Amino acid sequence: MAYSSSLSDQEWEIIKHLLPKKKRTCPPKWSKRQIWDGIFYQLKNGCNGSDLPKDLPPYSTVYWHYKNWKKEGVFETVMCELHKQLREKVKKNPLELCGRSVT
Repeated sequence: MAYSSSLSDQEWEIIKHLLPKKKRTCPPKWSKRQIWDGIFYQLKNGCNGSDLPKDLPPYSTVYWHYKNWKKEGVFETVMCELHKQLREKVKKNPLELCGRSVT
């Protein structure tokens, strides 16, 4: 089920390649997109982990990925990419992105 906090297909296409690749172990039960939707659902609704809808990953899974992605700098990478794309869209030169010079 899609929620108002869920990523659109277009939004997902922008960020999916920025996420770390899964190590080859067993196949994941939840997709990265479902995990992102769980993170956004909780952020938008400010709910407790136990209040995540049953069609989203459990809170322990959502939080584990959030914690690891934050430590790996995934959210900063996504924000920098979105910033870069927005500056290109409005035809501004992205000379400096997220504190880093772009050559």
